[in-house]
Amino acid sequence: PIVSVQNRYNLSDRRSEDVLEYCEQHGIAFIPWLPIKPSVHEAALTELADRIGATRVQLALAWLLHRSPVILPIPGTSSRVHLEENLRAASLKLSDVDLKSLG
Repeated sequence: PIVSVQNRYNLSDRRSEDVLEYCEQHGIAFIPWLPIKPSVHEAALTELADRIGATRVQLALAWLLHRSPVILPIPGTSSRVHLEENLRAASLKLSDVDLKSLG
């Protein structure tokens, strides 16, 4: 059986929405490729990140985690500090208004 799918998916590139929906319906993990690629939504991302005291990268990862329970982002991590910054994304609470502001 298929246990995971990896497709390009991030704030700017959501062409795999149908694949993500299939994964949700069938309990298949979805691993977004290029999860923190610069976004066409940079202004909104920066504004929201500043407001909630997070980095844009943390916010992009948090958006993915809020998007679907089957999403499993695997961001590159080069140091313990970087790892801790990435992990903070999981604790960010985004409201429906916050999510809508990111498109």
